[in-house]
Amino acid sequence: MAAARHRARWATRSATSGAAALALAAVLTGCGGDSPADTARKAESAVGSIASQASEAVESAAAEAERRLDGIRGGIDVKGDVKVGAPTVGANGRARAEVTVDNTDDSARSFAVQVDFTDAGGRLTDTVIVTVEHVQAGDSATATARSSHDLSGEVRAEVARAVRY
Repeated sequence: MAAARHRARWATRSATSGAAALALAAVLTGCGGDSPADTARKAESAVGSIASQASEAVESAAAEAERRLDGIRGGIDVKGDVKVGAPTVGANGRARAEVTVDNTDDSARSFAVQVDFTDAGGRLTDTVIVTVEHVQAGDSATATARSSHDLSGEVRAEVARAVRY
């Protein structure tokens, strides 16, 4: 398995501020004309800059993250090439899950992966975008998805979307 540079960001939004939602939209709207890597990083940063446990806000952030992944130019849906391990919750209350990407392409590629954390009932509790950059052809690489706030009880993780670019 070859080493790859990776970044992990958190992607939830506060339910307490409509202004925060507008700020998020303004930042993301300014992503036009950027490279796919820049777009993925801006999506991580913008969506991850505002955090809350409110389910409506988390669902809204998940929708925004998905919209941004749709906007990655030259991106190909590769959810089947990505796996997420069982999450663990640390002493700090934050969930972590290992994400593994397999580059089945014939050249080096980067990945943007949306990981959803849910509770035992399947309710969305957090959404995270993880990027894994410069994975060589035929290689695999890992990154860690980390929740942006404390999660309690049974926590599950699943790949919601994965884009290779």
